[in-house]
Amino acid sequence: MNKILVAYFSCGGDTGAVAKQLAKAAGADLFAIKPVVPYTEADLDWHDKNSRTSVEMRTLARPEIADRVENMQDYNVVFVGFPIWWYLAPTIINGFLASYDFSGKTVIPFATSGGSDMYKAEAVLKPLCSPQTNWKDGKLIDGNATIDDLRDWVKELDIL
Repeated sequence: MNKILVAYFSCGGDTGAVAKQLAKAAGADLFAIKPVVPYTEADLDWHDKNSRTSVEMRTLARPEIADRVENMQDYNVVFVGFPIWWYLAPTIINGFLASYDFSGKTVIPFATSGGSDMYKAEAVLKPLCSPQTNWKDGKLIDGNATIDDLRDWVKELDIL
């Protein structure tokens, strides 16, 4: 039987809400990916080219992550969730994926978005994992997805 983790980054709460429901649907543990320095509302202003997130996304800077997953080696399946920023995953996700050896594990990204797809995000994230990682195609999840919707997706993935 697979031991499953849902790791997620969320600022506005949408991705966090989906992650919590997904963890219930998959019988998974939950881990919030948080920066050492939390984001302020001004940091998240994508209209401001000098805001923290604008600079991070433009320079691909990786914010330092506050905590590590204990016993990552025990997990066989890791869902990684994030909002879409500038058609990509926030760079903290790059840092998260680069921080662990996912060889032999299944990694499944999921994202929330106001309208963007996640194709570009996956193209950047997948190479951050070992070639021995079983990378599954990600899913853009509507913030209104029900736990039944998420259970159906988990069943389709055939990871239980």
